[in-house]
Amino acid sequence: MELMTRTCKYERMNVERLFARVFVVLGGVLWTVMLFASETAAKYTNFTYTLEEVVAATGSALLPLAAAVLVFVVGLFYEKLAALLLLIGAAGVVIWGVLAGWNASLWVIMGIALVGPMLLAALLFMLASRMQMICTLEGHPGS
Repeated sequence: MELMTRTCKYERMNVERLFARVFVVLGGVLWTVMLFASETAAKYTNFTYTLEEVVAATGSALLPLAAAVLVFVVGLFYEKLAALLLLIGAAGVVIWGVLAGWNASLWVIMGIALVGPMLLAALLFMLASRMQMICTLEGHPGS
């Protein structure tokens, strides 16, 4: 059956890598902006910030940016490790939610906006690394 055969498909592997990296980059940007805006007095309106607010909010907003950059760079070279980091991050969010006692609506938001994309990116990284292994075992040049 063609669907289950293990053959090297560079196009599929590259698309999986691309979408995994896009999820990581967009997630990093989204959560950096969200955390920055939530730490200011203006919240998500008016976009008028004082220098003190920017300095105070920048420290906490750099955490998701640093995490996204770390996963992105690791994912360029070690896709399985990037998938593991994303899985650990998703598990950390779930544990944090349990400990913080999130209500149902917050679980839905975090599931859709954070945990789901992290798990999807992890899956895409794992699929790309699997295809890379198949291509290497088949002896394709450039693998």
